[in-house]
Amino acid sequence: MFRTLAVSLVVFASISGCAGKPAPKTVPTPGTATDPVAHLVPLPVSVERKDGVFEITPATIIYFNGGNHYQLSARFLADFIGLAVGRPLAVEGWQGGTPPPGAIVLTYAEGIGEGGYELNVAPSGITITGGNSSGVFHGVQTLRQLMPVALEYEALRGSARTPRPVPVPAVVVRDKPRFAWRGAMLDVARHFMTVDDVKRYVDLMALHKLNRLHLHLADDQGWRIEISSWPNLTQHGGSTEVMGGPGGFYTQAQYRDIVQYAADRFITIVPEIDMPGHTNAALASYAELNCDGQAKPLYTGTEVGFSALCVEKDVTYKFIDDVVREISAMTPGAWFHIGGDEVKTLSAEQYRGFINRVQGIVQSHGKQMIGWDEIAPANLLPTSVIQYWRPKTTPKEAVAKGAKVIMSVANRAYLDMKYDATTPIGLTWAAIIGVKDSYDWDPAAVADGVPEASLLGVEAPLWSETLATINDVEFLAFPRLAAIAELAWTPQSQRQWDDFRVRLGAQSSRWTALGLNFYRSPEIPWR
Repeated sequence: MFRTLAVSLVVFASISGCAGKPAPKTVPTPGTATDPVAHLVPLPVSVERKDGVFEITPATIIYFNGGNHYQLSARFLADFIGLAVGRPLAVEGWQGGTPPPGAIVLTYAEGIGEGGYELNVAPSGITITGGNSSGVFHGVQTLRQLMPVALEYEALRGSARTPRPVPVPAVVVRDKPRFAWRGAMLDVARHFMTVDDVKRYVDLMALHKLNRLHLHLADDQGWRIEISSWPNLTQHGGSTEVMGGPGGFYTQAQYRDIVQYAADRFITIVPEIDMPGHTNAALASYAELNCDGQAKPLYTGTEVGFSALCVEKDVTYKFIDDVVREISAMTPGAWFHIGGDEVKTLSAEQYRGFINRVQGIVQSHGKQMIGWDEIAPANLLPTSVIQYWRPKTTPKEAVAKGAKVIMSVANRAYLDMKYDATTPIGLTWAAIIGVKDSYDWDPAAVADGVPEASLLGVEAPLWSETLATINDVEFLAFPRLAAIAELAWTPQSQRQWDDFRVRLGAQSSRWTALGLNFYRSPEIPWR
């Protein structure tokens, strides 16, 4: 069930008009503040309005075909609507043919494309047809945005009020993503975030059709994932964080829980263990990983570039092999991120040799290596991926040899930068990044020699030097993460800042219902 915050039932009555009078029978006037069709985020490829509404009642049945992954979307939708109609809707398998009247049908068809969907809402019923199971889930998220905002209030669950129909305006939406990789990165190393915090972020990502969560699991300030063969990594290396907080880590059972929770929302976890730099927590935990054989003291500052594994020792690669093996066994996704950034203590030759050797270790455990763009000069395999973050560089030589790129250019996509000079948290080293700055750029036109055909997609990193709580995370992520989500989803030719800012402003009531601690940027006409 989507995680929301409980708020008074009075708010549901005021927003939906469902207390004391019947649900509306017509769609709101197009273009008004109450028109959900006009305010979808991300913007779909095609939206065609129709006459009338479909009313969801406690008797409405959700049918699905295509197996368990389609059933996940059906149950997600059934639970979500159940907040309003008084109980989860019935979910049943469907073998095809003519849909029963008054039903919601989730199905699939060839030719729609990976992650794409068609949503058809008519007065007689609703059909979501996906190119695959993730496409159906994305269609469910669009349907969710067409429903009354009040459904987001968890206080509705189990209420004794009289169930009312849920009106959905008639519409046909045809949609598919621009990029396959639509990601966000969460740094849980500098400040630890709990399992519930990560799940909260997953839920917010799912609403906006993002599908990759990159977890930065280790850095100088803390090691956050249990490794059975090297237990002191968490026992000692996980015991602190920036400014000396309590730290923390995920047990392997907790990590598996996060992975499954995300997968149920069609989000793939991408684990990162930064190396050979950003490794002080590991160097403090095991003396043998240091060239001098002396364990380093724990570190709670924010400087970078001072630490590095001893790349000449065989034990270093035994350590890396164990770490990659254990994490890979818990992570069904195809990728393992090795970091590779900001290494200031190794020669170029040492660094390239390390990356080449680690690349083989990652591949031996069935994963594709991802690294920050410093890895570009290494002898990369065709399956390895460069995450581009430094705007004054270009990995064009590696791209010319077939490397693929994730675009995370720091002066546009880094969510930990301040919105303006008065923002109370965040940094400024990359840029001051307003909402328009996050939105109004083309990932295929940023780096010389990196065309769209070489892009896997876009990812928005959120580093946590100044972020101590999930409230801090939400404040810096939103509304900019919604901007990045549309950047990654919607065709470049259809994106316009002046249109987006209006649609984004209409999200304020939904985000408020969700208890989201978003920044009310003066760039946006919030409603």
